[in-house]
Amino acid sequence: MLTGMQIAIIGGDLRQIEVIRKLSKLDASIHLIGYEQLDNGFLGVEKTTFDTVRADKLDALILPVNGISPKREIDSVFAGKQQFFKESWLAETPAHTRIYTGISNKTLSQMASHAGKELVELMNRDDLAIYNSIPTAEGALMLVIQNTNVTVHKAKVLITGFGRVGQTIGKTFSQLGADVSVAARESELLARAYTMGMEPVLLSELGSRAAKADVVINTIPAEVLTAEVIAKMPTHALIVDIASKPGGTNFEFAKKRGIHAILTPGLPGLVAPKTAGIQLANLLSSLLEEQWQEQKGGKR
Repeated sequence: MLTGMQIAIIGGDLRQIEVIRKLSKLDASIHLIGYEQLDNGFLGVEKTTFDTVRADKLDALILPVNGISPKREIDSVFAGKQQFFKESWLAETPAHTRIYTGISNKTLSQMASHAGKELVELMNRDDLAIYNSIPTAEGALMLVIQNTNVTVHKAKVLITGFGRVGQTIGKTFSQLGADVSVAARESELLARAYTMGMEPVLLSELGSRAAKADVVINTIPAEVLTAEVIAKMPTHALIVDIASKPGGTNFEFAKKRGIHAILTPGLPGLVAPKTAGIQLANLLSSLLEEQWQEQKGGKR
């Protein structure tokens, strides 16, 4: 149980509903920031703001899965106005306060470091990332079906990156009969793709492979689909970029070439928010219970 633990949930999407539901059942005191338009009523939950919440009483902060932007903006589908994560506000929280986020960036990492806070990146954990790869793959499949005029069966699908998400996407498209190839730097990942019946491609040879692709799905959070690569792609090709913002695609050049390119990070929150939210809530509740026991035991 989390009785007495003070938790601020700051921004987020529909996945956060399951987090709120789970933590309220564990009797945590929950303060929602950026939830002005949320109608659901939960016991022990208070809608508040950065200005009115008692920052000095908070034990944990839960940020959106996608963290914050380089400009410190916080996404929230329930907010009435844009929210910003301020370093001055963070400094008011106790020394033991932990920050939980899905992914981080340089801005958030520096803020946490300057404030002396422990930052927990949930998507660095294999278990949650693998669970999330399932709705991500389903979402990518949905976008491909909606935005192409050919069947997935026999389509030439190129996946850039072959980590936990890329592997699930590759398996999903392969099982539907797509001709899947995988571009990656790491030789062990290319070997894994080969054992799964996909054609391995060195990332240095991405351009020549992209020239034959009907669909390119990028999972690498760095610009790999450069103007040079996109220039070789057929104009009917579709790019689905699921990497964290700003993605790994030169979207401006793709638009000039008339190639449809979609940036869509956070697919689990769009296509299966309940399932993804339950997985997120289960992990968060476990980590928060560990933290709460540590605090009550005087270990922090």
